[in-house]
Amino acid sequence: MDSPGHDCPLCPRLVAYRLENRAKWPDWHNGPVPCWGQREARLLVLGLAPGVRGANRTGRPFTGDHAGKLLYATLLKYGLATGSYGEDPADGMQLRGVRIANAVRCVPPENLPTPAEIATCNRFVIAEREAMPNLRVVLALGLVAHNAWLKSHRIPAARYRFAHGAVHVLPDGTQLADSYHVSRYNTNTGRLTTEMFEAVVQDIVARLK
Repeated sequence: MDSPGHDCPLCPRLVAYRLENRAKWPDWHNGPVPCWGQREARLLVLGLAPGVRGANRTGRPFTGDHAGKLLYATLLKYGLATGSYGEDPADGMQLRGVRIANAVRCVPPENLPTPAEIATCNRFVIAEREAMPNLRVVLALGLVAHNAWLKSHRIPAARYRFAHGAVHVLPDGTQLADSYHVSRYNTNTGRLTTEMFEAVVQDIVARLK
């Protein structure tokens, strides 16, 4: 199984939360959020998990989340997407050479998956990696995504420490680029500025040439 079904049963706490959300908002997506973009892409953006009123509602990664505003504006600025971001899967925006996924596919309560849930969902991170033959760079948004990608390679997290702006060359030759997550908290507190995130993406674009 390379991706979870809409009623994935693997994580009991996330299943219970999914059913709560379906009862409250029956017209929302309320299921594991699929990855977006072509598997032939050379860049994978790996986030943490869907937001309850964002991707969990819309069914497209980062779409409707505050985090999507900075992410997609930056991808558009550097030619990694076309069109315009309208916070809706029907906005017509298209990715160019990029695929977007999350370390955990289902929305967790309080936006915090447990270590067990992250580990359980790692099988789908592995499946994404194995299904992307042209992959050269992974942009990890935050520590959880960074560690999840290393885990998909069976690499101990201590071997490559997360640091904003760092780029790690992994044994298979792919590169793992780190950025603080584009979350509302990080952008509102100034931990991550637009300029800081754009610098990371600009560096990745140069590496992909």
